[in-house]
Amino acid sequence: MMIRIRSRDGLERVSIENSVATVAQLKSEIESQLRVPVHAQILSTNQNLLLAKTPNDLTQFTDMSDPNTLISSLNIAHGSIIFLAYEGERTVAGPTFHPAGSFGKKMTMDDLIAKQMRITRQENPHCELVSFDRDAANAFQHYVNETLAFAVKRGGLMYGTVSEEGKVEVDFIYEPPQQGTEENLLLLRDPDEEKLVEAIALGLGMRKVGFIFTQTISQDKKDYTMSNAEILQAVELHAEGDLKEWVTAVVKLEVNEDGGADVHFEAFQMSDMCVRLFKEGWFERDIQEEIDPKLSRMTKDVVVGGKDTREVDNDFFLVVVKIFDHQVILSFLCCISPMIITSFILLATYSGPSFLDISHREQEIPSYNEGIEESFGSGKGSPFVKRISDFHLLLLLARFLDINADVPALAGCVQTQATIPEGYQLLIESLASAS
Repeated sequence: MMIRIRSRDGLERVSIENSVATVAQLKSEIESQLRVPVHAQILSTNQNLLLAKTPNDLTQFTDMSDPNTLISSLNIAHGSIIFLAYEGERTVAGPTFHPAGSFGKKMTMDDLIAKQMRITRQENPHCELVSFDRDAANAFQHYVNETLAFAVKRGGLMYGTVSEEGKVEVDFIYEPPQQGTEENLLLLRDPDEEKLVEAIALGLGMRKVGFIFTQTISQDKKDYTMSNAEILQAVELHAEGDLKEWVTAVVKLEVNEDGGADVHFEAFQMSDMCVRLFKEGWFERDIQEEIDPKLSRMTKDVVVGGKDTREVDNDFFLVVVKIFDHQVILSFLCCISPMIITSFILLATYSGPSFLDISHREQEIPSYNEGIEESFGSGKGSPFVKRISDFHLLLLLARFLDINADVPALAGCVQTQATIPEGYQLLIESLASAS
């Protein structure tokens, strides 16, 4: 039977197999199970025992002083409470933990982790707002709208600045080599080329601040903000960027009130929980076609809305960011003569076919039938720095300049619109004339 023992340490339990046990046997079990020596124990069925202040007070409780008394004669049975006073100190054992869930189901360590992995919405982004340079945003959406007609996906890495208040400004977009389809976007990233882009950004006082991609016309008919494949790609780049203000932008066509189509920009941050789940390997990377694209599948159960599940609505991972716009000096094929671009495109053909395009876009190369003097002549009257204030031109030039010294220095002149040193001017003109 089980007898409850109340002492200054709280309520504890002692088990006795003998139903006709004596007080001596009970004390022996207390010593064995609760680690209170027999000689130090004073037992009583009277709760006032615990109020005794002096040794003389304790001597008044004699109902269990005879060791040969049967506890049954004191009306002590299974579940009864008796009171214990003792001298000295002891270590009280804590409660025994049994890793069992509801209805006695045993739980593994993964089960315990899942119970703590609760997916909730993040209300506020780390980024106060994102502002797009109008030329950069227009150059990106114009190509997708006019050339690709939003039939295939397109993406790019956004570069700009982050203020102390968490405001992100996107000043140029680098579009790496890629293959886009109606449903998927594969970035064929070139580490060597990205080093050149980073060098240009460094000279311009900028850094990588986010990822931008388009959704196709067919995706507009589906019931999701971002698909599971898009979530996975976006959070991977977010985690790689290691910037708490990192922004993910989506560009798509939306039907307006007049029945026409408008290009629409939306901005988000991947939630902290989303980034954590990705870094810890919770996302299922192999996305099956039968899975609803508005749901991301986890490798283990998580808790959403109080329920265990492996499928999470993608909207739980998105935190909306406000969008603004601005204008910067750096141009996107707007401030320089097309003939200058043509000259450098043709010059680049000597270094390999991968240099033929601007931002890896499919386009026709204009015929080159005029000299470099006429090309630069079309920009006469404008400072030389203004005529090279174009990211794509800087990227072409970077292939022929020192990445550690020349590229940041030239980009720095563009940032401040300072006079280009004569040596760089001669070098640029000679490179162009060599074509």
